[in-house]
Amino acid sequence: MVVKRAKTSRRAGSAAAKAPAPKKKKGAPRKAAAAAAPPANVRRIRPLLQVVEGALDEMKAVNVRVLDVHKLTDIADTMIIASGNSDRHVRSIADRIIEHAKKGGFRPMGVEGERDGEWVLVDLQDVVVHIMLPRVREFYRLESLWDVSAARREASERTA
Repeated sequence: MVVKRAKTSRRAGSAAAKAPAPKKKKGAPRKAAAAAAPPANVRRIRPLLQVVEGALDEMKAVNVRVLDVHKLTDIADTMIIASGNSDRHVRSIADRIIEHAKKGGFRPMGVEGERDGEWVLVDLQDVVVHIMLPRVREFYRLESLWDVSAARREASERTA
């Protein structure tokens, strides 16, 4: 049985046609490096997430949740929800996040709710941080709103 090769569009006299195809090294990873690289949005916001998480740890924020919402909305890639023990603690956490973000070269777009201190929102463009009192957090239940898997679990528990 004879197998015919398809004609290529290369000209017979071109240098590309004369050059042999590069040989692949045995045992070389094929496309594992590309598959292992994190997506562009994760690479871009990773330093900002480290700054925010460092500030939350430093101020001893309670019950910190990091939600990846880039597939759900275009307003942010990540939402961080944390609690403080008192309104003063909530304001202090927000102030420290803003301070660390500015030191890290990230400019906050806006801050809301600092006067009351029950719920402070810090908008860092790709990362939105909610710091709340536990009773406010329980009332609004943002985790179930933005965490699709948690919302599905909760819905299945209601039907069961």
